[in-house]
Amino acid sequence: MNWLIEPLSFEFMRYAVIAAILMGILCAVVGSYLIVQRMGLLGDVIAHAVLPGLASAFYFGIDIFLGAFISGTISTLVISWIQSQSRVKVDVAMALVFSGFLALGIMLITLLKSKLDLHSFLFGDILGVTSADVFRTLTITLVVLVFVKVFYKELLFYTFNPLGAQAVGLPVNLIHLGLVSAITLTIIASMQAVGVVLVVSLLVGPAITAYLLVKELHQMMLLGAAIGSFSSVAGMYISYYLNVPSGAAIVLVVCGLFILALLFSPSQGILTRPEMASRSAKIGRQLKDLKR
Repeated sequence: MNWLIEPLSFEFMRYAVIAAILMGILCAVVGSYLIVQRMGLLGDVIAHAVLPGLASAFYFGIDIFLGAFISGTISTLVISWIQSQSRVKVDVAMALVFSGFLALGIMLITLLKSKLDLHSFLFGDILGVTSADVFRTLTITLVVLVFVKVFYKELLFYTFNPLGAQAVGLPVNLIHLGLVSAITLTIIASMQAVGVVLVVSLLVGPAITAYLLVKELHQMMLLGAAIGSFSSVAGMYISYYLNVPSGAAIVLVVCGLFILALLFSPSQGILTRPEMASRSAKIGRQLKDLKR
């Protein structure tokens, strides 16, 4: 067990592991809503749309995470506005906003001569988290989980039937804004760990893996949280012992578990689904007939 305990003797590893567990839980819960709404690209858009807010906040000396939250929220409002005011489909609007906000962020960094650490922003540095970072991640996790718990029924109705939710009088605009805020906060909490380049994989990977294994949304969240936490901690240990980037190690573990679920899921696995089993049995009978 020494290999398991040794990394925890370092304070930075303890902080990193705690942050990784919180991040795994948070990303899986929020990512589940992205998956069932088929809006996985929205996470990628917000992840890159926070760059103008980061650059501006850094220049004016305010909290960069506040700037990131404002910029990410504005990006989703722009997408909704384009979709409602034109015939442009949502995926096209997201692609345009994605590239536009990313370009704006790069432009602001150049014009404002910002000393923002782009490498850390793009690829993350979970080994550099401090107690303040852990506290912020814990706060965001608790806020999002309480929001999901309190409004679970409304979120469930809106997720699977937004028109029906609007028809019965639910405040769908507020619900949408709440989901967007939760996604933005999750991305902000995960940026330091894996960076914006990889954060979408962590946001949707555990959730989509759980989606292949269970049927109910709450089960998907719980299993996804377990998968996300395990993947994050496993990636940390791989990073420690192999001296590789932590964010990349975490995401590769997530992708590896997804591939296993894709192949061997009892109900939806490529190699285990009922039609595949019957096909294998048929091939086996044909081989026996040839031997005769």
